[in-house]
Amino acid sequence: MSSDQVLTGFIYLAVVLVLVVVGKWVYDALHRGFVLQTELLEKDNLAMALTIAGYYLGLAIVLSGVASGPGSGMLTEDLIDLVVFGLVAIVLLNLSGWLNDKIILSKFDNQKEIVQDRNIGMGAIEGGNHVAVGLITAGALSGEGGLLSGAVFWVLGQAGLIVAGLLYNKMTTFDLHEQIENDNVAVGVAFAGVLIGFGNIIRLAGEGDFVSWTQSLSEFGYYAVAGLLLLPLVRIFTDKVLLPGARLTDELVQDVPNVGAGAIEAATYLAASMLIGFTL
Repeated sequence: MSSDQVLTGFIYLAVVLVLVVVGKWVYDALHRGFVLQTELLEKDNLAMALTIAGYYLGLAIVLSGVASGPGSGMLTEDLIDLVVFGLVAIVLLNLSGWLNDKIILSKFDNQKEIVQDRNIGMGAIEGGNHVAVGLITAGALSGEGGLLSGAVFWVLGQAGLIVAGLLYNKMTTFDLHEQIENDNVAVGVAFAGVLIGFGNIIRLAGEGDFVSWTQSLSEFGYYAVAGLLLLPLVRIFTDKVLLPGARLTDELVQDVPNVGAGAIEAATYLAASMLIGFTL
């Protein structure tokens, strides 16, 4: 690696770090109902810590996807593209969080659950949602294509994530809203894994160079359908193979919910999404 490449790498890193700071400012500006520093350092709010950790991780995933895209070979032009796409990604990441709060978990105030009730299960879901959206946005904005194709695949990915969340609630015998409102950490962890796993599948669907609408939309539909079909199959696999001798639902919603069972379900969805990327 030449000295010019090293210098260019540090310049890109500096710009990305500035964008991370901008992302923090945007998050703070949109959440004036609490002071993040107070929640994390004075109140030791674990639910908030999980939420903001997921946000920063999702932001890093988005920015890494933007930064790793193809360049023009001109440093100035590439830096302008990085800043423009990075700012767009920050907006989309925060918009997605708001949309999912209003649609997937719409029966209660999510911010109240995290800030006032310190609901760890809700914090896990919020953090998982940010990571999932980061993956979707990174896939949509990667490769050759531009803002139009990126916006279209982001909208489709966001719609797919909402459908996956609603489908999970329908295919389980318990009510997701009720369990989360009752501070069920196990269910929150499991559902966070569902969101991240499906987000990773949608990242695969939107990744790569834009060739044509027909080809790109066909590939997107293929991965999206595969991901939705995967949800019930993975749950059955987890229930019958990974946790034999016990019903997964019973472990998640018993008097003392089994957080370990929730973690295994979450990890299974994540693993399945990775295997789809390697095999399909």
